[in-house]
Amino acid sequence: MADFTKDVENAVKAMNNGGLILYPTDTIWGLGCDGSNEKAVDKIFKIKKRPSTKSMIILVDSIEKLSRYITDVPDIVHSLMQQINTPLTIIYPKAVNLARNVLAADGSVGIRVVKDAFCIELCKAFNKPLVSTSANISGYDYPLIYREIEQEIQEKVNYIVEHARNEIRHIKPSTIIRLKNNCEYEILRS
Repeated sequence: MADFTKDVENAVKAMNNGGLILYPTDTIWGLGCDGSNEKAVDKIFKIKKRPSTKSMIILVDSIEKLSRYITDVPDIVHSLMQQINTPLTIIYPKAVNLARNVLAADGSVGIRVVKDAFCIELCKAFNKPLVSTSANISGYDYPLIYREIEQEIQEKVNYIVEHARNEIRHIKPSTIIRLKNNCEYEILRS
């Protein structure tokens, strides 16, 4: 089993100080920060040159932590997570305890319960909502491997994770499902 101790400690320290990290998510390389820190989230929007009207995804390490950030976890969520083996982001209505600029205009938020060992350790150690957005300038291709990340982005973060820098990740972005009323849902990206 890989030892992520140094990377996790350095990443958590950077985010606790309002900083940004560059890290391999359970899908692609991403930019991350404290999802409850509005100023940190704003830094990500500026680096990505992304309109602030777009929401961000939050990562957590367990289904139990969902209730920290949404008002109701419908039973369908457990079923969806069991049925879908690939990374799954679910958009929930009525988010709470998150920076306002992480949320969509309607107050919803996308949250993914990670299954990747590094992401699990990082989320557990941070114990706050972890922003996850692709490490690219808005409108450009997302990076599957570290060396595809623009130098401009690398220079503007506070910590770059060492883990998986040389791995070629053949993982696409997560499946995205939006929860609707009466336990119905809509697949936005598969």
